[in-house]
Amino acid sequence: MPDAGRARSIRWCTTTSLRKGDRVSWIDDPAFSAADPFGPQTLPYGVGRVRAETATGALVRVGDHALPLRPLATHLGPRLSGPLAADSLDPLLAAGRPAWAELRERLREVVDRGSAPPGADLVPLAEVRPVLPFAVADYVDFYSSRHHAENVGRIFRPDSDPLLPNWTHLPVGYHGRAGTVIASGTPVRRPRGQRRPQGSTGPVFGPSERLDIEAEVGFVCGGPVRGEVGTAELADHVLGVALVNDWSARDIQAWEYQPLGPFLGKSFATSLAHWITPLAALEAARVPTPPAPNPLLDYLSEDEPWGLDLRLEVRWNGTVVSRPPFAEMAWSPAQQLAHLTVNGATVRPGDLFASGTVSGPDRAERGSFLELSWGGREPVTLDDGTTRAFLLDGDTVEITATAPGPDGSVVGLAEVTGRVLPADVEPTAVRGPGR
Repeated sequence: MPDAGRARSIRWCTTTSLRKGDRVSWIDDPAFSAADPFGPQTLPYGVGRVRAETATGALVRVGDHALPLRPLATHLGPRLSGPLAADSLDPLLAAGRPAWAELRERLREVVDRGSAPPGADLVPLAEVRPVLPFAVADYVDFYSSRHHAENVGRIFRPDSDPLLPNWTHLPVGYHGRAGTVIASGTPVRRPRGQRRPQGSTGPVFGPSERLDIEAEVGFVCGGPVRGEVGTAELADHVLGVALVNDWSARDIQAWEYQPLGPFLGKSFATSLAHWITPLAALEAARVPTPPAPNPLLDYLSEDEPWGLDLRLEVRWNGTVVSRPPFAEMAWSPAQQLAHLTVNGATVRPGDLFASGTVSGPDRAERGSFLELSWGGREPVTLDDGTTRAFLLDGDTVEITATAPGPDGSVVGLAEVTGRVLPADVEPTAVRGPGR
């Protein structure tokens, strides 16, 4: 699992307690403190195989360890025993907000105990093999960063207004391909498709030469199946948040996207982090979205803000190349979900919607390599002295994020990673955990 190399040894304390500041816990992990991203203020959910076991099960992350939930199911209460006995988070997503709130409360009680509860088995992340934590039902990707939209408009349509007239009135989005959402760490094969090289009168077919990433934030849906969800109902339909890398073949995209938008340039792979940070852990990170330039239609208005102060970081072959600020996003997840369902389309357990590329006003805050290299004309220099405009075979990308938590703590969003494989690798070789 991510951070496996940093897994620390554990000292079991079944009769004595360990004091961490003002907190007492049986968990002896230096990374499990309010000063660390995966302390008791976060408690994200994942799914994986533990040690030599063949069955998968639900997990909660505590610092640099994972706590399997199936052995604790009966201890956590009758409402939770069924969902936590499953091999994925699907039943938990379907259980809805009351069960989510109860689980979070019970887990906080568990980790704050002075002794380990019966059945507790704290496992270093190095001994966990993660999988995609839920079955993705539908996938929708938005386009909600004004900075990103304006940059892309200037690159793709230099002689036109960078924003189309509808952009400031509604959250622009498209339906993606749920079947190619993959678990973090799964290698990504360079896609093939049609593209029109500069100066050519017609298209050619072959591997993408402008493979890119998009640093995004994904929202994992659950609860009752509903259409026409209001902006005040986000927490009833979103269990939590996970980082997304929406891999993009820009040359394929540029040729195909007009007039109907993204298709093969996007549908080959979308990476999702292993751990889902509960939405409830982000209360202290809530902020207003930037002021809208136009009056909003009623269904998009928010009585309480659902912008989020998430601070992303993008590493390209280990070099930090960007720090995109999610607080700059023009449309909040509550507005995105309201727009997604306003025509009667339903949201259901397992649906995933992503924010769109997160970009800020500065060059060092751009969440795609298309923007960072300005369409390839301004290559990025990495720490090893090499330069890149777009991804080469063998390149790796890691996206991480943190948010302010309660009482000055830091809430973590687990990393999403991926490595590019050549186009001629057989598809079976690309399949990894969670696929």
